[in-house]
Amino acid sequence: MIFELAGLKLNVEFFHSVENNKPPLLFLHGFTGSTEDWKPITAKIDKSFPAIGIDIIGHGESDSPGNEELYTAEAIANQLNNIIELTIKGKVILVGYSMGGRAALNFAIKYPEKTAALILESTTPGIVDEKLRKERIKNDDDIIKFIRTHSIREFVDYWMEKEIFSTQRRFSEEKRNRIKESKLRNNPVGLANSLLGFGTGKMFPLFEQLKDIKCKTLLITGELDTKFTNINMNIIKLFPDAEHKIIKNAGHNIHLEEPEKFIIEVNKFINSLMHL
Repeated sequence: MIFELAGLKLNVEFFHSVENNKPPLLFLHGFTGSTEDWKPITAKIDKSFPAIGIDIIGHGESDSPGNEELYTAEAIANQLNNIIELTIKGKVILVGYSMGGRAALNFAIKYPEKTAALILESTTPGIVDEKLRKERIKNDDDIIKFIRTHSIREFVDYWMEKEIFSTQRRFSEEKRNRIKESKLRNNPVGLANSLLGFGTGKMFPLFEQLKDIKCKTLLITGELDTKFTNINMNIIKLFPDAEHKIIKNAGHNIHLEEPEKFIIEVNKFINSLMHL
């Protein structure tokens, strides 16, 4: 369903609904993704929890405006809040993967009263070191240039071959083609502006703010994704109430590579939220 907010159209997918007092799960995809990525997962998530997904600005069926100010961390947090106000009118359990995890973190810090719990898959709070931040921005600028000078198909081929996704090369050609076809539905303008406004280097680092996240938090990383597993092993102590699960045989995208294990951990976590 498309919602229009001050001229910006955002796509919301209602995976399943149920009339009870439990807060809905709000699924947020990663860069080049969409709500479609979550359908195999939400089909097996505990149905006593309502579940929705949002195509983050610049992705899926949501708008891809040219104004990069609409893609900043603050703008995205506000867009998520507006959607929640229109649909849920209460607290949510945010489930964010990679870029979606960063969006969930920013939302939880800005809107703690709306955040019942957090599930962060392969997520970083940003980059503190100024030199490393500049290197990341330069790297993203190179990707933006590639997006703007190549076809969407050439970009998706290039993106899927990046080393961070090397563990997905074990997939069958049929599965890789399905993933590729989903990514091809994205708008190049939206993808470029997502990196311009909300790349990891552009996002204000949130390490010092993690202590203010009072809700229960589940960090999930893949055993084969050593970079993000190390990041999460270091940040877990910064949260007041967090646990970290490392999934065997999984790389960066756990819900795609080891969906059953991901579903087990999510269901276990949401059913442990005794106060809900």
